[in-house]
Formats: sequence, C-alpha cells, structure tokens
Amino acid sequence: MAVVTIVHGRHDHLRGQLRSLARGTRRAQHVVVSMGDPEVGKETDGAGPFELVAVQADPAALPLAAARNLGATVAIERGAEVLVFLDVDCIAGPELVASYDDAVRRSPQTVWSGPVTYLPPGLTEGQLERPWILDDPHPARPAPRSGQVLTDADPALFWSLSFALHRDAWTACGGFCERYVGYGGEDTDFARIAQSRGLGFGWVGSARAYHQYHATNDPPVQHLADILRNGAIFHERWGDWPMEGWLEEFEDLGLVERLGQGWRAVSAP
Repeated sequence: MAVVTIVHGRHDHLRGQLRSLARGTRRAQHVVVSMGDPEVGKETDGAGPFELVAVQADPAALPLAAARNLGATVAIERGAEVLVFLDVDCIAGPELVASYDDAVRRSPQTVWSGPVTYLPPGLTEGQLERPWILDDPHPARPAPRSGQVLTDADPALFWSLSFALHRDAWTACGGFCERYVGYGGEDTDFARIAQSRGLGFGWVGSARAYHQYHATNDPPVQHLADILRNGAIFHERWGDWPMEGWLEEFEDLGLVERLGQGWRAVSAP
C-alpha cells in the first residue's frame, strides 16, 4: 500500500505527518508530490522515508488534481494495491494506515474516508505527537468510533483530506479531473465519478487524522476566483454547482451574484 501526499509549502506540517506515519502500527510506502516547491523534503529531520516527485505549478493556481493523479500513478508503478490520500496538514493517527488497508481489502469497491479533527493553534510538540487526546472530529462529516465502520455513506460528504481506495477502483474512476486547478470542486467531482462507476462510500472509525492548524478565512474569500472557476467547470460537467454554501456566504458579503443558473463576481464600484 502507499500514502500519497501533495505539498506546496507547509514544510513543518509535512514533517509532522512523516513522524506520525513512522509511529503507525503499519507502514506503507509514501509518495510526496511537490507542486512547484523545490524546498519540499529538504528538511525532514529523518522523520521517515518517502519518494519525492514533482509537478510544475503556478502558486496562484495549484494543480491539486494533477498532483494527486501523479502520486497515484507512481504508487501503482511501485506495486501499491491500496492507495491512501492524506492532506499535508494531517497527522495520521496510529491506526490510520492499518485501518484503511484492512477496510479496502475487505471492500475494494468502496471509497473509504476517516474522521478528521481540526486542531487548535498553539499546541506544543508533545501535544502534536499525541493529538488523539484532543480528538473531536469535524461535525459536518460522519465520525464512527474507533473500531466501527459505516457503509452506504452519502457521496456528497466525501472529502479529499483523508481517504483510501483500491487501485482497481482508482483505475475505474480514471483519477481526478485535471481541468480543476486551484482550490475547490475537484474532490466533489471525484465523488460523482466514483458514484457513477458503481463504487460505494464508507467511513472507517479507526482511520483518524488530525489537521494541524493554519490561518484561513471563513468563508474562504482568498479562494473566491478558484471557487467560481471550478464551480463553473463542475456545473458544465454535472448540471449543478458545488460549494453553494460558500457561494451564498459570498453573496451575503456582496462579493458574488447569481447569474441565471450560475454565479459571477461582483465588480468593485
């Protein structure tokens, strides 16, 4: 099996992830994909082995979909049957790799996700080494207890922070649509593809991850252009808009307006 992580910046977070994977109850090969960041992997403090590959990238429009696809291709070429995708901000719980491995092998036609806790700022190094003491999974997603498995889950709740599937399921989906560039939409699109190919969705309670803190905006106004562009691509492909909650919040802020069945940015006066 293999873990795939895509990276631009967040080098400290990558080191935290590497250390957590090294402490796991089961090891896997690790493919790290640098998106236009030549500094990735230069200072890992011996945290754990990984294979580094790279894609060219504009920092203002990172190719998240293409980077995940490259990571999966490399992992499969190295013989991986189980693919685990883990966001660079995520610290892996001790049983994450083993739990995903077991779930995928039991049900290789399912896309499996795991609960993710968003950690607060200001944690000590010791707390980051034992983040499960702060376990509090995101309330907008299923969170079965450790040892529990949830099947027949809603595809709309899939997220790309932490998920796993069999390489045959990945091949059936054809990977992520690389028309998406920048933030948002590509993971919802992937879930639609997986559903259309007959794959199921499930949640693994023991595959817990812990998202290291970084500053952001709510709603993510810094990604407004990406969300509008990728949302329009999604609408073209599927007939509806993703991320409508954020779009409605942008509308309340006077940043976007509805235009027929779509959305557009409001020009500054």
